[in-house]
Amino acid sequence: MDGDHLKALTLFGALLLSMPLSAAQLNLELGASSRTWQTEQLLKHPQVQTITITNDVSYKRDMSYRAVPLAALLTGIKPDDHLQAVALDGFAAELAAAPLLDTQGARAWLAIEDPAKPWPPLSEGKHSAGPFYLVWTDPQAGNISPEQWPFEVASIKRMAPVAERFPALLPDPALKADNPVNKGFALFQKNCLACHRLNGAGDAQFGPDLNIPFSPTEYFGADFLKRYIRDPQSLRQWPQAKMPAFATTVLPEGDLELLVGYLKHMAGRKVKP
Repeated sequence: MDGDHLKALTLFGALLLSMPLSAAQLNLELGASSRTWQTEQLLKHPQVQTITITNDVSYKRDMSYRAVPLAALLTGIKPDDHLQAVALDGFAAELAAAPLLDTQGARAWLAIEDPAKPWPPLSEGKHSAGPFYLVWTDPQAGNISPEQWPFEVASIKRMAPVAERFPALLPDPALKADNPVNKGFALFQKNCLACHRLNGAGDAQFGPDLNIPFSPTEYFGADFLKRYIRDPQSLRQWPQAKMPAFATTVLPEGDLELLVGYLKHMAGRKVKP
């Protein structure tokens, strides 16, 4: 490619990033109460308000948004339902409905990017977190993980539970419901499944499979695996790394033990995709 062509592509890319935002739509696929919302409609929602998020997970600083309580949009959804938030890039966050419906403690909000007042890019050369971004006030009250902050959200769907959709993820059925491995499975769904598959099962398109061909428990020493989950960049550094750090406020030490216990258990239950 000659210099003129390269310069033209660079200018075109800069032009795209500088173009004014257009309105977007959010698809809520909730069964009988499904609905499509336009940006303008959400910005005029009767419950819309300005909220401040302290140390925003994606922007790494305090941010203010026009936002609607997510519970106000989840018509017909019950606490024991299961939802999936799908981003424009295919990221699929698995979300238990109960925390999304809470009005006390950790509270979920749909932040709406106003085309007239666009949000800053997430990093140089990148887009913003818009057009829609699931954010939380007081996230520490609910041990909300980084995977529960999907940005560039395009749709929110009611889905069958993960265990029904992906039986290859299930621990040994002989284990009792309160077995630590089953508790670790629940934590895996909350913290890992948005980016990783296991035994080829899951909707994730980002991180590697965590069991095929090998589980990280088979090639990481236990202490180093925990350290990697706590702070990936402390062990492996590269510019395009996307795995977030899981602080003790998000994943307490006991929960980390349970999560690693599930991965160890599943290393003995490999199912080739």
